[in-house]
Amino acid sequence: MDSPDEAFDLVNPQKGRRGFDRMVHAFGFSLAGLRAGWGETAFRLEACLSFVLLPLACWLGRSWVEVALLAGSVLIVMAVELLNTAIESAIDRIGLERHPLSKRAKDMGSAAVLLALLLAGGIWGAALWTFFFP
Repeated sequence: MDSPDEAFDLVNPQKGRRGFDRMVHAFGFSLAGLRAGWGETAFRLEACLSFVLLPLACWLGRSWVEVALLAGSVLIVMAVELLNTAIESAIDRIGLERHPLSKRAKDMGSAAVLLALLLAGGIWGAALWTFFFP
């Protein structure tokens, strides 16, 4: 073993994949993550809303920048929700007993979702305002 990476590859054979094979497997893991996220009520609600909001963003936006902001804000909410769920799952994996650091991690994840929702709400509110009151 010439490098620490080689030692890690022996522990985790997935890291030994290269090129297209690595991309295919990573895509599969991403789909598994989306399927796992679908089991969460909040993510499922946000995903269902995105089925309406993403096409609406294309119709409402007057330039590619507006479409990108509207659609991107929706996707950011979903990404942050998945990260929050990952934090909660990792904390719950460690143990279900109450601990101040576990509460802090979960609260911070929840706060990140709130900030993403406020950002999306502000962007959509401004877009709708300029659409209805030009």
